[in-house]
Amino acid sequence: MDAVNKLTRRTARAARWGVGLSLLTFGVMFAEGRVSLRVINGVPLPEPPNSTGVFGRDLDGTPLKVALLGDSSAAGYGLDKLEETPGTLLAEGLMERTGRPVHFHDLTVVGAMASDLGAQVRQAIAERADLAVILVGANDVVHMVRPSQSRRHLVRAVSSLLDSGCAVLVGTCPDLGTIGPILPPLRHVVRAWSRRIAFEQSIYVVKAGGRTVSLADILGPEFKAHPDFLFGPDRFHPSAAGYERLANVLVPASLAALGLLDDSRATLETYLGGTAIPIAAAAAMAANRPGTELGPTPRPRGRLGRIWATAGRR
Repeated sequence: MDAVNKLTRRTARAARWGVGLSLLTFGVMFAEGRVSLRVINGVPLPEPPNSTGVFGRDLDGTPLKVALLGDSSAAGYGLDKLEETPGTLLAEGLMERTGRPVHFHDLTVVGAMASDLGAQVRQAIAERADLAVILVGANDVVHMVRPSQSRRHLVRAVSSLLDSGCAVLVGTCPDLGTIGPILPPLRHVVRAWSRRIAFEQSIYVVKAGGRTVSLADILGPEFKAHPDFLFGPDRFHPSAAGYERLANVLVPASLAALGLLDDSRATLETYLGGTAIPIAAAAAMAANRPGTELGPTPRPRGRLGRIWATAGRR
């Protein structure tokens, strides 16, 4: 009986310690969250220009209608030059690769979560888009939306687009664990949360009939290795170079979603950066990635008079 009482007392003591540590950990993470938000929000950034427009007006062929949906990462938050926005880079990349005009619709909303996609989806359907590219999930992590709930909103949006005859590509939730102002232990929680949302997005979007590309797997290590180069002044949103890297990933994946590039080629180009990109971006990539080779491309200049190059790695 004494042994039972002793075990009970020890269990109760351990439980009290466990609760105390849990409350302490929660308090630390709550304080870290407030500090992180203060650091991030303390850097004023400009609203990005909207990239809606027709790219390659002088090209022959039926215009390719593309809609970009999502949050600030899709909008290019923090940029003030149209030619640096992800939408412009994506539209020009698709124009260069297909040789067709691209009628591009930038429907992004800064701060959007998966639950906010409805209005953007309805507009994309009204524009009769051939392809919808969706980047969403980071704000769901920030607001601690349950991954299952975030996924349900996204799948509803994807299904509506597919039912309208629109192909869909989803860039899954990025790894917010690479964000500098977010410190441990909150960083570990944020990384796990963003990974869980990305996992749910990947599984259920593909089940619904869409296509996904994992931004956490492809861009996460690179952003972690070169934060000063790929993150902007607030150390949360990408820099111009970071947004260009994002566009380089989206171009081949978009072509594959449209059935214009086979899966193996799309995967190779996505990971090795074999797409045609602005020469300035190619030079920056070569300077920061050992083994990068640059080559000329015979493709015409884009709408904004940019000179393009191809980049690959041995």
